Amino acid sequence: MEPDACYDALRARDHRFDGVFFVGVTTTGVYCRPICPARTPGRDRCRFFRSAAAAEREGFRACFRCRPESAPGLAPTEASAQLVAAATRRIEAGFLNDHSLEELADGLEVTARHLRRTFKQELGVTPNELARSRRLGVARQLLTETALPVTDVAFAAGFRSIRTFNTGFLERFGRPPSAMRRAADAEPALRLRLSYRPPFDWPALLAFLGARAIPGVERVSGDVYARAAQVGGLRGQVTVRPAAGDALLVQLDPGLAPRLMEVVQRIRRLFDLDARPGRIAEALGRCPTLAPRVARSPGLRVPGAFDPFELSVRVVLGQMVSVKAATTLSGRLVARFGVPIDAEGLTHTFPDAARLARASAEEVAAIGLPLARARAIVALAGWAQTHRFDGVQPEATARQLLALPGIGPWTVQAIAMRTGWPDAFPAGDLILRRRLGVDSAAEAERAVEPCRPFRAYAAMHLWHDPGDTP
Repeated sequence: MEPDACYDALRARDHRFDGVFFVGVTTTGVYCRPICPARTPGRDRCRFFRSAAAAEREGFRACFRCRPESAPGLAPTEASAQLVAAATRRIEAGFLNDHSLEELADGLEVTARHLRRTFKQELGVTPNELARSRRLGVARQLLTETALPVTDVAFAAGFRSIRTFNTGFLERFGRPPSAMRRAADAEPALRLRLSYRPPFDWPALLAFLGARAIPGVERVSGDVYARAAQVGGLRGQVTVRPAAGDALLVQLDPGLAPRLMEVVQRIRRLFDLDARPGRIAEALGRCPTLAPRVARSPGLRVPGAFDPFELSVRVVLGQMVSVKAATTLSGRLVARFGVPIDAEGLTHTFPDAARLARASAEEVAAIGLPLARARAIVALAGWAQTHRFDGVQPEATARQLLALPGIGPWTVQAIAMRTGWPDAFPAGDLILRRRLGVDSAAEAERAVEPCRPFRAYAAMHLWHDPGDTP
């Protein structure tokens, strides 16, 4: 992180660097996002940090104008270690609210000491410091954007006691939580703004998700995405719509408030809100076939997954059939195995891995599947009960999935694309090969080699043609 380059981005208020670094102003003791509308301080008064938590660790307080807690995060390729990216995702979903650092490290197959050391090297803070910063940031956002009672805010943000919440809040922001409340502006519902780096092609992303919406679980109407969600044993509806100022507006049923941090993290991944379009466009521009497509469709995102297991089953259902047929099959699967819910036209939550692992292949095939594909779904469900799609070791995960019956390279790469691995590329896809002008998967791989580490975005641009949704 070159300080002079950071200062140039700060002076330009360059949105490409929002969330990539933060600036602490030594004369005020405040730290800001690089897009802060406040007057730019002199270079000699600026210190630059890789994370908000690192700025707080040095005694800086968050700016009340640009609200650093609202900055977009970093995609997995932004950290030099995949380990840090995976751990950060879990922390931002609230893992350390209810678990120890040792449990986090065990789940990532490393020691707690190694995890702490790696975090210090990459982000300048420990995992616990990052978790504390994130909890306080979520609390501040809830206080300023919703009308939730202060007590509910504390627990939704992951604090275990009101005393800890009040003490931490006063220490970080220099004022009590009650003083942060903006009663006149607060939303009566549980609504939050989630920022992203522009450009952002919302219509294209919504069209992709709408064509694949699982009947009963998801719905796209106008410019709004809605879904039934089951998170940590809690169920409710989540809706997402565009908002002014490079953000999406997310509304949650109150019953999901105790798992708010996890729901928000899932939504960020579903809509690829942490992507850096400038870096992606630069990489894809190195490929002659991709450059004009990127120019025509700036800000195209890779749709993620609210629930990686749900997405993986949806990909298997799409093997060798049209998008429309796969959507019909997914609706039948949900009606047969899902959990009923009453949520404004949404009827079920998607069946979890445990439910489908208990089913026989014959029961799954009864929805209209070949028996071999039904066996693949049951095997995938069994695997998902003891494994995670979190990108810690994507190559190892790919090998494990390939060992399952009925799971081939195209399926594995399609799952990897949608579950957070930006360099995944289903080279065997017929449409991709045709639009690259090649005959084989190997030739397709060579054609997009210059696009690394963003080949998943190359696939999306190749698939994306008006009136032709793959």
